[in-house]
Amino acid sequence: LFIVMASHCPDYKEIYRFDHFTELWEHYGYGGDMQELRLQEFGRVKGITYLDHAGTTLFPESQIKGFYQDIARNIYGNPHSLNPSSKLTHDTVERVRYRILEHFNTSPEEYTVIFTAGSTAALRLVADSFPWSPPAAEEPGSSFCYLTDNHTSVVGIRGAAAKLGATTLPVLPQHVETRARDAPWATGGDVCHLFCYPAQSNFSGRKYPLSYVKGIQGGRLYPACDRQGQWMVLLDAASFVSCSSLDLQECPADFIPISFYKIFGFPTGLGALLVRNRAAVLLRKGYFGGGTAAAYLAEEDYFVPASNVSSRFEDGTISFLDIISLHHGFDSLYRITGSMFKIQMHTFGLARYTYIHLSSLLHCNKQPVAQIYCENDFQDPSRQGAIINFNLLNSHGSVVGYSLVDRLASLFNIHVRTGCFCNTGACQIFLGISDQNIKHNLEAGHVCGDNIDLVDGRPTGSVRVSFGYMTTFEDCQNFLSFVVNCFVDKPLRMHEERLTHLKTADSSPRSPTSERHNAPDLTPSFTSNLNGEEGVIKNGQIKDSQTLTNIFIYPIKSCAAFEVSEWPLGNRGLQYDRTWMVVNENGVCLSQKREPRLCLIQPSISLASNMLHIQAPGMMSISMPLEDPLEMKTSQSKVCGDRVQTVDCGDEVASWFSGFLGKPCHLIRQSPESTRDMKKGLGQGMTSLSLVNEAQYLLINRASVALLQECISSSPDSGLGTFDALQLIKRFRANLVISGACPFEEDDWSNLKIGEMLFQVSLSRDAELVLNQDSGWLCV
Repeated sequence: LFIVMASHCPDYKEIYRFDHFTELWEHYGYGGDMQELRLQEFGRVKGITYLDHAGTTLFPESQIKGFYQDIARNIYGNPHSLNPSSKLTHDTVERVRYRILEHFNTSPEEYTVIFTAGSTAALRLVADSFPWSPPAAEEPGSSFCYLTDNHTSVVGIRGAAAKLGATTLPVLPQHVETRARDAPWATGGDVCHLFCYPAQSNFSGRKYPLSYVKGIQGGRLYPACDRQGQWMVLLDAASFVSCSSLDLQECPADFIPISFYKIFGFPTGLGALLVRNRAAVLLRKGYFGGGTAAAYLAEEDYFVPASNVSSRFEDGTISFLDIISLHHGFDSLYRITGSMFKIQMHTFGLARYTYIHLSSLLHCNKQPVAQIYCENDFQDPSRQGAIINFNLLNSHGSVVGYSLVDRLASLFNIHVRTGCFCNTGACQIFLGISDQNIKHNLEAGHVCGDNIDLVDGRPTGSVRVSFGYMTTFEDCQNFLSFVVNCFVDKPLRMHEERLTHLKTADSSPRSPTSERHNAPDLTPSFTSNLNGEEGVIKNGQIKDSQTLTNIFIYPIKSCAAFEVSEWPLGNRGLQYDRTWMVVNENGVCLSQKREPRLCLIQPSISLASNMLHIQAPGMMSISMPLEDPLEMKTSQSKVCGDRVQTVDCGDEVASWFSGFLGKPCHLIRQSPESTRDMKKGLGQGMTSLSLVNEAQYLLINRASVALLQECISSSPDSGLGTFDALQLIKRFRANLVISGACPFEEDDWSNLKIGEMLFQVSLSRDAELVLNQDSGWLCV
C-alpha cells in the first residue's frame, strides 16, 4: 500500500506532476495560460505562494487600472447633492446595486442591497434592527438560533438579541436534520425567530445544504420544527461567494451578508447586506443618520424614515468611490474567468489534489504527516469548498505547533493562515477542545489571535490553506514540497490507496441553472396600441385645420433624429424609436447634458435590409442588424428611475462610440421582453414604453414654436441668439410635428386622431424650458 521515495531526492516537486493533474481534472484554468495570466494580472506575487484566499483574495491589476481611469475621467460628487457630478454618482451606484443582484440571480423586486463597512457590519445591522420580542404571558419570545460552526461575528448577534429578551440556542450541525419532525409547527404569527448558518464554513470549507433556507422558513427542520412563529434565515455567504455561485432564486434567504474583498480583493472595508424585501419591512431602526430621513424635527421627537430601504439603513454618505470600483471588479472577474462556476471548478480541483496528496504523506515509520479537519473526502464541489484545514504531525504522532509551521512557511514565502479563524465552535469540534479547555487556555495566557499554539501539548488552533481563482498548480507544488522538505522524516512514504482517490471524482458536473441563460425571443412586434392592429403613420391631414408635417425617429436615445415620411407603429410607439442608448463604462445612460457630442451622431434605419446605420463627423460609418444575435450579453440599466432589461450590442460598435466620444462606452438596446410601463397620472391605463422619458410619442405644434421664436427674438438681453423654426423644433426632439393649430391650443386637447389612429393626450410641463413657458409639446 505504500510508495517509498528516495531519501536523497533533491526536488520533491517531481512527485506532483502537472500533466498527471490535468489528466485527472479538466477544469484547470480558464482556457488560457495560467502562467501568462499570473504575469499580466498578478505580477506582484512572483516568488510568493499565496494560500490565504479565505482571508482575502488578490485583486487583478486590470481592476485597479480600470478604476483609476474611471475616477480620472469622471467627477463623482456626493450622492446626497443634486448637481451633475452627484447625479452621476447616484446613477453609477444604482447600476452597481443592480449588478450585484444580477450576480446572485435575483432582482430589485425581490432583494435590496444595503452597503455596509463589511460583512460584520451587515451582521451588526441585522442584530440591531431585527424585531426581537421578549416572552409574554401567553407566548414565548423570539429565538436566536445558530450553528456552532459559525463565524464569531454571527455568534455575537446573541448579545444584542439577549438585551431585547430573545433566547439563544446554539445548534450542532448534525441536529438540523436528525431532529427534524414530520409534523412541524405551523409557521407564521407575530413572533419572529432568526436562524443563522454559513453557506460555507470558514474553518473547514464544508458547504452546508442551501436547502436549509426553505427547510427552516417552512418549519420542517430543527429548530424551526420545535418553535411556532415566523422563521427567518440569515445565510452567512462571506466565505462561500468567493469561489462559488449563489443563486437566490434557489435559496431565498432573508439576510445575506457579504464582503467584497473576499470576491475581488479590492476594496477592503466594504460589504453589503442583501435583504429580502418582505423581511426588510419588519426591521426596526433606532439611530438615524444623514440621508436616512424623509423628514424630522430638531425640537420634537418627530422622524419619518426614507421610503427606500437602502436609503433608510445607509447612515451618512456611503463609500461611493469604493462602490463604483466594484463595477471594475465584476468586469475583471468575468473577463478573466468567464463565470463563478469555472472559478469553483478550478479552485476545487486544486484543493482536492492538494488534500489527497497531503493526506497521503507518511513518515518513514508509516505515521501520517497531517491530520486534516473535514467532513468529507473532497469528492463533490457542492459539499466542499477550496479550503484545507489541518495540523502537521511528527513521526511520533504529536502535533507540530501552528506557529512553527507559519514561521517556516514565511521563510519559504508561503502565506498561510493559522489559529482558530474566528470560529471557536468549529475549532472545538475538530480539535476536541472542551469548554473547560478554552477557559484553561485563557488562564494559561492564550487569547484569540496570539501565537501560543500548544497548551499542555494540546493544539489551540490549526493551519489553513485556501485557494483563489488565480491560484496555480505550481502553488500547490510549492506548498506540498515545503511540507515534505521541512516536516517529513525521510524516506518519504505515500499511501497508494489514498492516491487512487484522485481518479474517483466526477470532473464533468453541469454548471448551475443560474449560469445557463436561456436565449431570449427576439421576434419583433408591429402591433400598435390601438386594438392590437398594425398601423402606419403617414404625413397628411389630422383634421381639416391641422396637418402632420414631419415624423422624426430617434433610434438612439440622445442622438440625432432620423426623418421619415411614413413609419410603422410598434407596441411601444414608433417602431425602433429610442430603442438603443449609449451608456458609459459603468452602464449609466449618457445624455446630451453629459455628452453634447451625442447630437452629432446620426443614426438611420433601413427596414428593407433590416439594418441600423450610424454616422458621425470624422468617423467611418458603422452598421448593425436591427435584431441582436441571441448570444448577446444582457444586463439591467435605468431610464428616468425605471429599471429596464437591456442587451449589449457588442465590442465593435462600443469601440466606434468610444472612439468618437473619447471615453469608454457601450451601445445597448432595450431587450424585447423587457416591460416598462407609463407612469400613472400621465394617461389612462398602463402603456408599454421604449427608452423614452415619459410617453410613447412626443408631439409639437409649429404655431407654439413660432410664438416661442418671437419671444426669443424680442428679448435682446436673453443672450440666446437667433433660432430658425426647424432648429427650435429639433431642440424639443418631438416625434410628430403638426401645423394649422393655434399656439398652445394643444394644451387643451384630450385626444388626437391621425388617420384612423386614435391617441390619448397628456400635457407634459418641462421646467427646463426658456422663459418659464409651458412646453407646448405633448405626450400622446
